[in-house]
Amino acid sequence: MSFRIVSDSSSNVLSMGDSNYTTVPLKIIAEKEYVDDAALDLAGMMEDLRNHKGKSGSSCPNVGEWLEAFGDAEEVFCVTISKHLSGSYAASVQAGEAYMEEHPGCKVFTFDSLAVGPEMMMIVDKIRECEAAGDDYETTKAKVLEYHNHVHTLFCLESMLNLARNGRVSMAVAKIAGMLGIRVAGEAAGGQVTPVHKPRGAKKATQTLVEMLKERGFRDGNLLRVAHCYAPEAAQAFKDAVFAEFPNTRFKLEHTTALCSFYAEAGGLIIGFEGAFNEENDNSKF
Repeated sequence: MSFRIVSDSSSNVLSMGDSNYTTVPLKIIAEKEYVDDAALDLAGMMEDLRNHKGKSGSSCPNVGEWLEAFGDAEEVFCVTISKHLSGSYAASVQAGEAYMEEHPGCKVFTFDSLAVGPEMMMIVDKIRECEAAGDDYETTKAKVLEYHNHVHTLFCLESMLNLARNGRVSMAVAKIAGMLGIRVAGEAAGGQVTPVHKPRGAKKATQTLVEMLKERGFRDGNLLRVAHCYAPEAAQAFKDAVFAEFPNTRFKLEHTTALCSFYAEAGGLIIGFEGAFNEENDNSKF
């Protein structure tokens, strides 16, 4: 028996070529609504948002959309964006409760990633790894919860304009930062997006991210998963800097889809990575 795995679309991976993984889309709301699915014209959305002067935001999948994604599965795992950033987790939990009530004996559990983007897919891949090893549902849940203690998220934003439009910083600060080449480097800590450094220039931003990795327990041979928003050069520079110090890094690269593109904006990076797998060195999120 295979598990049904459902994530919301902030995972950046909308399908994996098999039937046991699927996503439910978030939506971006500006002058019009953009559904984060494979049919979306991402470049068109980004151009529209660059020209948009008003407020913008996102909306999460509703309970019905989660229920539809469960199909008729007996064992379901869900993975969501941080509950502090979206209502997706709450909707997934409600859908799971309704599904289990309607289908006695079935199981649904939702992992709150406490992050967004690549870290979500690291959780998904861990579920698939456990399934391939023949682990049962409860064993898989326990192993993934333990693994989640040791994975983390960093980000680096080239633009603060979207933060300004959503009231996180003033528009004046965002424009001055853009003119001076100031980036925002930060982390998802406790499920909240937290700015930590403001490096000036691309080279300094790369150096800052590598130092943040080391401070948070990254080790040679660990997994590093990077999503970039129209920033292949920045992603490559970061990869090169990491491999210079950690040559055995397991590396995966992907492009952001709509929700993460909305957050990161053009030039942004979102980084999921494994920290140290022991209590002494690991900087746990919990």
